[in-house]
Formats: sequence, structure tokens, C-alpha cells
Amino acid sequence: MSKTLLAIGAHYDDCVFGIPGILLAAVRKHYRVVVLNILGDYANWSPVKGREQQLRENSTELAWQRGIEMRFLDYASMHVDVNDRSKQAVAEVVADVKPDVAFILWQHDRHPDHEVAATLSRMALRQPGMILGRDGVRGTRRIYAYDNGPGHTIDFEPNTYVNITDDWAEANEWLGQSMAFVTDRPYDPQSPHAAQKVKETLARYRGLACGVQYAEALRATGAYPQEIL
Repeated sequence: MSKTLLAIGAHYDDCVFGIPGILLAAVRKHYRVVVLNILGDYANWSPVKGREQQLRENSTELAWQRGIEMRFLDYASMHVDVNDRSKQAVAEVVADVKPDVAFILWQHDRHPDHEVAATLSRMALRQPGMILGRDGVRGTRRIYAYDNGPGHTIDFEPNTYVNITDDWAEANEWLGQSMAFVTDRPYDPQSPHAAQKVKETLARYRGLACGVQYAEALRATGAYPQEIL
């Protein structure tokens, strides 16, 4: 039977920037791939003021085109904390999706939303049954933390590298199309968004670290075999 991958971020673009190559590779290997964005209310984010619902719809459509299911919770930026309600909300998704492998943001970050999301993700993935008060809800053993670029992530030392060279072109396009919506302009492959340039620099750097053209780097949160897909 096919396996299931769950990737969790705070914002609509965290997984799209952090691990798009891994997500696309998992689809090619016939995984069920689900992305959970803990923040789903963008009404207080000025770049998409008045277009917040369309941001969710656009993000969901771009993921669906690539064989990926994207979900949102109802929190707004700077209005989510680690409490019973938020733990239960994330744990409900874990209980529903039943991931074999999961990806979460690295916990040390300059953005408070990212730090909260990392903590919620780790708790919900490890102990969803205890959070929900249900027997038979299993946790996820294989959890990998990903970094979200030099502008955010702090003190991230990877111990796992994934070659994404075969999926780089589509990963880059996915990120570019997401950024084009935010900037309210048509996607132009010849005019990459700043986020694409940062991602390419990072992917090339990670590739140099492990001897391939493009790579994404992770921190395994436990001791287990490193063939992650």
C-alpha cells in the first residue's frame, strides 16, 4: 500500500519554499502527500488584503495540480499560540491523515509564527492520542525538521540531504507561481521572484554539501534509517 506524507508549516508558503522538491518526489513515488498550513486567515496580511480567500484557493489549486492536498486551519498570523485548542486542531489533522513520515519547521526561527508552528507540530505528531483523549491514534515516528531560509531559520544543522535535482524545475515554478499571486502579477519564468532566487541559492548550497546539483536539507528528529521516501 502507498504511504502518506504530512508536511506542516505556519504560512501558505512555508512548505512550498522549504521542501517543494521532497513533496514532488514523494508524489512521483506514489505517496499520498498532504500539506497543512496552520495559518488560514490572511485578513491581517497587507499584501493580500481583500484577496485573502483567493490566496487559500490559489495555493490549494497549485498544490492540487501537482497531486498534493493542501489544508488550512483558521488561525491568523500572531494570533496562534500553544494551547489546548491549537494542539487539538493540529492533532485532529494528524489523526485523520495518519502520516508515515512528517516534516515540520525547525523550532529556532526569527518569525514567532514559525516557532509556534514547530512546537505544535512536534507535539501533535508525537502524541496525538493523548492530546485528543483517544485510544488507538498513533503518533508519527519519522519526523524531519526543515529550514525556511537564511532570513528566518536560526542554528539549523542538517543531518539528512535529499537530492531534488530531478524535481527542481517544477519546484521552482511552484514557488514562482505562489509568489506571483501575492505580488498580484502574472507568473513570468524569465523574471524570478526574490524568493525563487533565495531558494535556488540555498538548494545549490545544499547540493554542494552532498555532491548533487540541487538538494534540500533536513534534521532528523530521531535515530532511524535515512532513506526518507
